[in-house]
Amino acid sequence: MSTIAEPRHRAGPREWLGLAVLALPTLLLSIDVSVLHLAVPHVSASLDPSASQMLWIIDIYGFTIAGFLVTMGTLGDRIGRRRLLLIGAAVFGVASAAAAYATDPATLIAARAALGVAGATLMPSTLALISSMFRDAKQRGVAIAVWVTMFSLGIAVGPVVGGALLELFWWGSVFLLGVPIMLLLLVTAPVLLPEYRDPDAGRLDLTSVALSLGAILPIVYGLKELANDGGTLVPLLAIAVGLVLGVVFVRRQRTLASPLLDLRLFRDRTFATALVALLLSMFIAGGTYLYVTQYLQLVSDKSPMTAGLWLLPAAFALIVTSMLAPVATRWLRPAHVVGIGLVISAAGHVMLSLADSPSGLAQVVTGFLFVYAGGGPLIALGTDMVVGSAPPEQAGSASALSETSTELGMALGVAVLGSIGTAVYRGQITVPAEVPAEAADAARGTLAAAVAEAEKLSADLGAALLGPARDAFTSGLNLIGVLGATLALGTAVVVAIVIRTPASGDGDSARTDPAEKSAADIGPAVAAQDGSLAP
Repeated sequence: MSTIAEPRHRAGPREWLGLAVLALPTLLLSIDVSVLHLAVPHVSASLDPSASQMLWIIDIYGFTIAGFLVTMGTLGDRIGRRRLLLIGAAVFGVASAAAAYATDPATLIAARAALGVAGATLMPSTLALISSMFRDAKQRGVAIAVWVTMFSLGIAVGPVVGGALLELFWWGSVFLLGVPIMLLLLVTAPVLLPEYRDPDAGRLDLTSVALSLGAILPIVYGLKELANDGGTLVPLLAIAVGLVLGVVFVRRQRTLASPLLDLRLFRDRTFATALVALLLSMFIAGGTYLYVTQYLQLVSDKSPMTAGLWLLPAAFALIVTSMLAPVATRWLRPAHVVGIGLVISAAGHVMLSLADSPSGLAQVVTGFLFVYAGGGPLIALGTDMVVGSAPPEQAGSASALSETSTELGMALGVAVLGSIGTAVYRGQITVPAEVPAEAADAARGTLAAAVAEAEKLSADLGAALLGPARDAFTSGLNLIGVLGATLALGTAVVVAIVIRTPASGDGDSARTDPAEKSAADIGPAVAAQDGSLAP
C-alpha cells in the first residue's frame, strides 16, 4: 500500500469512540460466561436441576451461539452489520431478564438458548465492523488487541462482580448485568457506528441455515451424552446424523453462487490453522474453568465472592499476555509467540493434574494462572490471523468463523471435559453406609448435590460424606489437567510448524500474512463499498 493512499484509510476519533461501543457486548459476553460458572451451586440449590439439566443450562448458550454464528455473520452482510447488532442487543436484554427470573430449569434453559441466539448476532457484528472501520492494517491490529483485551477484562471482573452479586442478591441477579449494558449499546451505537452492508450479497439460503444447525447441534449433543453415559445408541446416531448433514452442507456450499459459508477461505493455511488452534484452546479453557470455579467453592469451601477474588490473578495474567503478544511479534514469529504461550499453558495444566483436595488451593490457583497466561497470545494473535487473512468483503464470514471456533470450543470443553470429570467422580466416590439411601443416590451424581446433602446430615456424617466426594471431584480435575496439557502441547507443535508468518520487525516482509495482504487489497474493496458504508 502506498504512503499516499494509506492516510485516506486511517481511522479517526469517531472510529476509536466506536471501538469503545463495540467493546460493550464483548465485555458482557465474557462476563456472562464467568458469572454463570460461579452461580452453578446456587442455581442447583434453587431450581434443583438434574445433572443433565445443569449441563444444558451451562452449555446451551455456547451451543446456540456456535450454531447461529455463521448464519448471523452472513445475515449482517445482507441487512447491515449495525442493524443486526442493535437487534441482537435488544433480544439479549430481554432474554437476560427472562433468565434472571426463571422459576424452573426448563425456563432457564430456554432463556439461555435465546441469549445464545442473540449473542450470535453480537460477536461477528463487532469484529466485522472493526474490520470495516479500521482499514489500515496496523490500526486494525491495535483495535483487535483492544477487543481481545475487553474479553479478558470481562473474565477478570466477572468473578468479582458476579461473586458480589451472589453474596448480596439471588442467583438471577448475575443475568441482569446484561440489561443496562445492552441499553447503553442501543443508545450509543446509532451515533458512533457506521452501517455496512454488501450490496452484491445474494439471498440468505435457508436450506444452508437448517443444514448448519442440523450438523452442529446433533454432534455436540452426541458427544455430551457419550461422555456422560457411555456408548449408547442414541448419541451415536446423533453424531452420525450430524456428520451426514455436515457433508451435505459442504456439498451445497460448493454449488451456490452466494454460499452461506465460502469454503475458499479455508485454502489459506494461516486462516485454517488459527481457527483450529482457537477451537482447541477454548475447548481446554472451557472445561478447566468449569472445574476450577467449582473446586474453589465446593472443595475449598470458598464463598462466591472469595472464589472470584482467587480467580483474579489468572484473569489479569490473560490481559497482560494478550496485550504483550503483539509487541513480542517484533522479534519473534507470531507462531512462536503462540507456541511459547501454549507451552506455559501446558505447564499450568500439569500443576492441576497433581493437585489434591485437602491442600491443593494454592497449586490450583497457580496452575490456573499459567493456563490463562499461556492462552493470551493465541487469543490475540489467532483472532488477528483469522480476520486479517480474509479479503475485506468477507470480513463478516471470517469474524463469524473466528467466533464459531472459540464459542464451539468452549461449549464442547464444558460438555465433554465436564462430562468426563463427572464420570470420574461417579466412578470413584464412596458413600458411607450410614448415609440415607436418598442422600447417597444424590451425592453420587455431583459434588454440588453431595455438599447440599451433607448440610442436612450431622456434622460427623456430613464430613464423612464430603471427604471422599471432594477427593473424587479432584480426581476429575486431575484428569482434565492431563488432557489439557496434552492438547496444549500438540497445538503448540502444529502452530509452530504450519504458520510461517514472519516477525513484524523483519523489514518490509513483515505481516505479509495476513495484514499486508489485506492492506494491499483494501483499495478495490473500499471503492466497491462506497455505496454501502454510511453513518
